[in-house]
Amino acid sequence: MIKYQRKYPFFSLCGLNCGLCPRYQTTGISKCPGCGGPDFHLKHPSCSVITCSKKHDNIEYCYQCSEYPCNRYNGPCKADSFISYRNVVSDFIKADKYGLEQYIISLNDKMRILEYLISNYNDGRSKSFYCLAVNLIDLSDLNNIMEQIDRQIKFQDIDIKSKAKLAADLFYSTANKRNIVLKLIK
Repeated sequence: MIKYQRKYPFFSLCGLNCGLCPRYQTTGISKCPGCGGPDFHLKHPSCSVITCSKKHDNIEYCYQCSEYPCNRYNGPCKADSFISYRNVVSDFIKADKYGLEQYIISLNDKMRILEYLISNYNDGRSKSFYCLAVNLIDLSDLNNIMEQIDRQIKFQDIDIKSKAKLAADLFYSTANKRNIVLKLIK
């Protein structure tokens, strides 16, 4: 693939929240730069969505295409990869309805929450869980969870494994109330 760059690589052309993906949040060699980020073409040498975009006026996001929704977006997601595809259509709707700038502000807020969780509540096994939870749970609910973490967990004199478990319990509790399954669809 020829070098492909985008202004905001954290929200992909196809609608994934790249900034909330474990592959983006890693520090190792498998780190993904996000859609159209630095050296994207080296990590992802082919992408059918980018090829499709080039055939459709080089749109920035699929929801901006005159043929949206195409077959790619008709029906629920059948399987996930590293990040959940479940909110792609609803995220496109938010970006279209409220404006891309507002959606990006919300996504940046979610990324800050995720980075805080990974830095302070990752027991070495929780990063993927936090990525999934932050991606699927609404920002207002995430802010409520973070307030609870600050009140109930942050200053407890317990090990990181116990803190991670208590934080996960708060996420599961909220997810259950909202009928959100915090598990990738395999």
